[in-house]
Amino acid sequence: MAATSTGETALPPAGAGRRPVGYTLTGAVTWGGLWVFVGGLLLAVASVLLASLTTQLADGWLPRGYTGRWYAQSWTTFGLGRLLVTTVEVGVTVVAVTLAMALPTAYVLARLTFPGRRLLLVLFLVPQVLPVMTYAVPLATLVYRLRLNDTLAGIVLVNLVPAIPFAVLVLIPFVEQIDPRVEQAARVCGATSRRVFVHILSPLLVPGLLAAGVLTLVRVVGQFELTFLVSGPDSQTLVVALYGAAVQAGELASQEINAMATVYMSTTLALLLVALRLVDPTAVAARDGRSDR
Repeated sequence: MAATSTGETALPPAGAGRRPVGYTLTGAVTWGGLWVFVGGLLLAVASVLLASLTTQLADGWLPRGYTGRWYAQSWTTFGLGRLLVTTVEVGVTVVAVTLAMALPTAYVLARLTFPGRRLLLVLFLVPQVLPVMTYAVPLATLVYRLRLNDTLAGIVLVNLVPAIPFAVLVLIPFVEQIDPRVEQAARVCGATSRRVFVHILSPLLVPGLLAAGVLTLVRVVGQFELTFLVSGPDSQTLVVALYGAAVQAGELASQEINAMATVYMSTTLALLLVALRLVDPTAVAARDGRSDR
């Protein structure tokens, strides 16, 4: 910076100290792959949406006419109202039981250091990384032996197996970011462990509970293998019924199946958007990385 004749310091021109933006091969490949993926995803969603609104399948990209009667027809044919109710019942029950069991577990793993803690965390990761069918068949066999197949309890039971470890892993970073001195101060003031947990920690963990709950609900709504193996005609969820409709593609109008798929995509997308509003995955990962160090 140079001084002027009046004694004032002259500021450098805007942008003088900025480095020129460089384009690398890695950046071009990364952004190109990202836009190809997003474009392909949007194209797939648009094709299903247009197919659910067409009056007659055409050879070109756009349908010859548009109508909404396929949604009403699929609602009657598949009983979408009953399917949505069953899906909501399963999802809400799984989320409630999962949070009730995952919160104290996550608190213990975040606050205490004991032999076998890392092994326990690895075991919680197993249902997330293994293919679902590797443990779905044994679980379904157990449910059939307990005579819980084709019941709401059986579907909830099999969905709890991957849901509880997932919620624990989500909640641990939220517990770790709370300063332990807050709990110590409450105990100094005479609060019992129950009061500390209910009146101090629980309000601070509301964002984590909401994030874990919504993300678990998204997983349950999209869970096909576990639900398919134990559900029946009276206990199907939306994703299982959609698979059954796709199997009958030669017997049902494809527009009806696409309308049902659009309802399923809209439901899942709405839940996912709510989850992303409640939690930033990159922030959670950053907190988790700091806690490991």
